Amino acid sequence: MPQKVAVLGAGKIGEALLSGMIRGGWAPSDLLVTARRPERAAHLHDRYGVEAVSNAEAAKSADTLILTVKPQDMASLLRELAPHVPADRLVISGAAGIPTAYFEERLATGTPVVRVMTNTPALVDEAMSVISAGSHATGAHLTRAEEIFSGVGKTLRVPESQQDACTALSGSGPAYFYFLVEAMTDAGILLGLPRDKAHDLIVQAAIGAAVMLRDSGEHPVKLRENVTSPAGTTINAIRELENHGVRAALIAALEAARDRSRELASGSS
Repeated sequence: MPQKVAVLGAGKIGEALLSGMIRGGWAPSDLLVTARRPERAAHLHDRYGVEAVSNAEAAKSADTLILTVKPQDMASLLRELAPHVPADRLVISGAAGIPTAYFEERLATGTPVVRVMTNTPALVDEAMSVISAGSHATGAHLTRAEEIFSGVGKTLRVPESQQDACTALSGSGPAYFYFLVEAMTDAGILLGLPRDKAHDLIVQAAIGAAVMLRDSGEHPVKLRENVTSPAGTTINAIRELENHGVRAALIAALEAARDRSRELASGSS
């Protein structure tokens, strides 16, 4: 029999998951959705043909619950769900910084929990979703999470102890690239280019570089060296990046993001 999946608190990422699952062959009749606002629930029903239900109804009816609410809203959601979630339900959390033990302590003993850190490129089916098992989750539960999240990009299994590092590197990662593109666009304007042309040049350079990194199998150092001629323009630019400590700043930034993820996990504000 088909298993039902419910997406609880379907914001942008939750909607991206719904859309990806349907494109991947899931029947809308096997999908449930909850939303805080009735008009949002109605929109999801009208657009995707999925049934909009309450959180309690989703917990009673679905075999897999995907919790996509914001971390600060998770405690109240779990209080609402706990009386209705049997121990055989698979609970998938997409909340940054919250460990599986947090859910296990608040749900029925033995409930399998899988933690997933995805990122906003899920909206264009280019996410990286990092998946970790809680203490009661099996390989089959991880496979089910992969089946769901592969609809919006790639998946990677890691021990939960590595989730904070993955959050810093991948969950927050798109923002670093947007920041870099913003800075390079400003530099292009300074060099005399119109903003739209500078933007187009940089975005295509980023896409091309990413595809080469993905498909060539070459180390990034080798790819960079291929662009870097002796006494040329690129090596002069690289020297300035090193002189300004860009590499060290990136490392420090990722350490700061990892540390903040740990703070969130411990309940620090």
